[in-house]
Amino acid sequence: MLNGLSHVSLVVPDLAVAAQRLKSVYGLSIGPIEVNVTQGVHLAYVQLSNAKIELMQPTHAESAAGKFLQKNPRGGIHHISFSVDSVDAVSRELAAEAVTLIGDGTPQYNVHNERIAFIHPKDFLGALVELEEI
Repeated sequence: MLNGLSHVSLVVPDLAVAAQRLKSVYGLSIGPIEVNVTQGVHLAYVQLSNAKIELMQPTHAESAAGKFLQKNPRGGIHHISFSVDSVDAVSRELAAEAVTLIGDGTPQYNVHNERIAFIHPKDFLGALVELEEI
């Protein structure tokens, strides 16, 4: 069902400051900065050998990342993401297990136009989980 870890997403107050810190302290470089208008974030990825780190800076206070930053002004881990072959198929399997997916059922897409869905934290040990169709 879950193929493997895709990425860990961090909300940061300033993407440029976060990128500089990752570069100077850890030797990590971020890729190009992109915008996901639907989710209200500027984002960039750090490519690791077996997964990615996604850095998200909210574009407005009412986005999910903006609300997270209001509660956690220094930023932090927002969610983890697992790759799946089919968001629809996995969603059906999870629904059969009474797992709650967040949203109104309308398909969601990431900045790369890949299907995504989110599992409610109450159904995954307190963590927000993204399913990403890759």
